[in-house]
Amino acid sequence: MASMLFRRVVPPCVGSLKALSTVPTARVHSRPVKNLSYGWWAYILGEETLPRFNKNSKIFTIEGNLASGKGALAQKLADEYGMLYMPEPDVYYLNVFFENDVPLKKEFHGNCCLETFYLDPKASDGNSYRLQHWMYVMRYLQYAKAVEHLLATGQGVILERSPFSDKVFLESMFKEGYIHKRCFDHYYTVRGNSIDRFLHPHLVIYLDVPAEDVQKKLKESEKPYLQNVSLSYLKGIETAYKTKVLPEISKESELLRYDPIEVQDLEKILEDIDSLTFKKGHWHEQNNHSFHYMRMFVQDTNKILPLVHLPIYLPEITMSAHETDAFWTTFRSLPGQKYAKGYNADVGDKYIWLK
Repeated sequence: MASMLFRRVVPPCVGSLKALSTVPTARVHSRPVKNLSYGWWAYILGEETLPRFNKNSKIFTIEGNLASGKGALAQKLADEYGMLYMPEPDVYYLNVFFENDVPLKKEFHGNCCLETFYLDPKASDGNSYRLQHWMYVMRYLQYAKAVEHLLATGQGVILERSPFSDKVFLESMFKEGYIHKRCFDHYYTVRGNSIDRFLHPHLVIYLDVPAEDVQKKLKESEKPYLQNVSLSYLKGIETAYKTKVLPEISKESELLRYDPIEVQDLEKILEDIDSLTFKKGHWHEQNNHSFHYMRMFVQDTNKILPLVHLPIYLPEITMSAHETDAFWTTFRSLPGQKYAKGYNADVGDKYIWLK
C-alpha cells in the first residue's frame, strides 16, 4: 500500500504552476539519472529530493480514447512548462525502459500483437488478454520511470495514459466478449496487488472526443488494422472512462476535461492549470525521507516486477516450467543480458572488477 511507503501529514501550501509573466523554460537539473546510481549512501551523505523541486515538479497524464489528440497536447504542455514528455508506451517499451542498444526480439515482448488484436480480437490463442496484461505492465514500468525521473531531477513529467486508467481497455474488451471472465478477474488481482504502490498523478486531463469521431479518424488512418475498430469497442472505452476511471481518479488527482473545440485553446488550458491548488492526493504530504523510500522502490525492477507477475495459473499467459527455463536461458544468452547493465564484457563494458 502507498501508506506503507509514503508519509501522509499536513502539507505546506503549493503554488501555481506557471507565472504568466515569464517565459517557461526547462530548469537545469542537478543530477543525470542515467549515469549515476542512487542508494542509501547517497541519502546518508546528504542527497535530498525537495531542494531540486520547483512549482513544475509534477506528473500530468493526458487521457482519452484512441486518436483523440493526447500526444499533441502532451507535447505542447511539456514545451510550455519545461517538463519531460514521455510518449505512450507500446508493446516494445522494454527496449526503452532498459535502454537496450540492440532491440529485443518479439518473443521477449509479451508474445502478443496489437495488430492481431484489432484484426482478430477474439483470437483463440489468448492474444487479446496477453496484450492487455502486457500493456498494464508496460504502463506500470513507465510510471515508475516517470516518478524516478521526477525525484532524481526535479523535472516534471507528462504521460499519455497511466496504469491508473489502463483498465478502460479491459472493461471494453470484457464487455465485447474479447476476453474470458477469468482474465478479467486476473487483471484486477494484478492491479489490486500493484497499483497502490504509486501515488496518483498530480493532474489528469481528459480529452472528451465522441466515439463516433474517433472511429472516423481511425478509418482515415494509414494503418489498415485500425480502420475496422468497432464503434461498440470505442464506446466501451469512453463509457469506462466516464463511469469508472474519472470518478475514481478525481478523488486523488486534479481533473480537467476538454471537448474537441475547447482543447484547441491552449491559453485557456494553461490558465485552468495555473488556477489549480494541487491539494488533492498525497504528493504534497511527502518529505525527503519518504521520497527516499519512494525513489528506492521505483528504480528497482526486482521490487516492481513481482507485483505485476503473480503465480496464478491462467491459460492465456502461463508458461510451463520447461518453456520458462528455455525462455530464460535464451534471454540470458543475448548480448548484454547475462549480468546487470554495465557488467557485461561481451558488449564492451570495462573495468568490471572495479565496480
